Amino acid sequence: MLTNLTAQPEDKILALMAQYRADPRDTKIDLGVGVYKNAEGLTPVMRSVKAAEQKLWEEQDSKSYVGLAGDPAFAAAMRGLIFGEGLAEDQVSAVATPGGTGAIRQGFELIKLAGTGATVWLSDPTWPNHPSILDHLDLPKATYRYFDAQSCSVDLPAMLEDLAKVKEGDVVLLHGCCHNPTGANLKPADFDVVIDALNAAGAIPFVDIAYQGFGDGLDADAAFTRAIAARCPQFLVAASCSKNFGIYRERTGVLFAVSDDESLRTVTQGNMAFLNRQNFSFPPDHGARLVTMILNDATMRADWEAELEDIRTGMLGLRMQLSDALRAETKSDRFSFVGDHRGMFSRLGIAPDAVATLRDDHGIYMVGDSRINIAGLNAQTVPVLAKAIAQVI
Repeated sequence: MLTNLTAQPEDKILALMAQYRADPRDTKIDLGVGVYKNAEGLTPVMRSVKAAEQKLWEEQDSKSYVGLAGDPAFAAAMRGLIFGEGLAEDQVSAVATPGGTGAIRQGFELIKLAGTGATVWLSDPTWPNHPSILDHLDLPKATYRYFDAQSCSVDLPAMLEDLAKVKEGDVVLLHGCCHNPTGANLKPADFDVVIDALNAAGAIPFVDIAYQGFGDGLDADAAFTRAIAARCPQFLVAASCSKNFGIYRERTGVLFAVSDDESLRTVTQGNMAFLNRQNFSFPPDHGARLVTMILNDATMRADWEAELEDIRTGMLGLRMQLSDALRAETKSDRFSFVGDHRGMFSRLGIAPDAVATLRDDHGIYMVGDSRINIAGLNAQTVPVLAKAIAQVI
């Protein structure tokens, strides 16, 4: 059997990480890996997470399984965080998953299990794991235009033109906030226009919300998802706790399936639990329990929100610093969009050969499509990056 296996395509970001680690230069800068880092280049454990872990260590008396869907209290806490007060409990089916990637995978599995032959529409570009998982599951996929490479902003007319081609029952994957890889988001004024197009087509929205709190704030980052919840009869949401709680290695995610027909909840919940059983049985609980404790404890939640806000405003400050530095170095407004983007990422719109020169000559590592992780910078490295970019373009 093993002799019949063939090598799989190398993951470009993991390959870039390996190149970075092998680079002996002390001045190298890692802007490739999509993980939050502070000014010291560390991914710290948040204060509230440490407090919750201490309390859990003192109080937890069992490590037995929780349930196929995970702890209902986790789903309830995450439902409140993402949807606010806008959804009745009996409209929502939910399962805990191993990270946001697990939630995406289980959502795609649910689409396949439904057997409608739906095509899954992805933004162009999107997170590379989206099409990869769809191909692995042999689910049909298509793309809708999203990003204008000239302005480095959302191309709303092109997006709407492509959404008009979506067939009834197709699934449209949307980034809830902080679009990965571009950093370009829909404006609040665009939400209803896009939702009108989705409803006119009879499409099922599938929201991937992995960075809530990293863009414009917890509520603002959930606004698009909440608008969908208010107006769409059925939709899916995959959420990750890796970034906004800083618990990457705990693999903490959740998948929601929502319908305005409450009679569908029991069978939907059963199918989602069935898929968990087939793929990994019981989901991990440690990270989910920490999140639940933090969201349900007023003191820990306030501290978490304060630290998350510091992270958000810190990244926003780096964005503005980089935008200003690039304006000064290039004597142009070509990169002013960096200050308008949100979240960890921006696609700079520079050519692949310039990206290679930045890596080879300056020790600056970014993904080949010029996506950078803003959180990989600090106040000292921003001017270094701006100067290097000005030299290679």
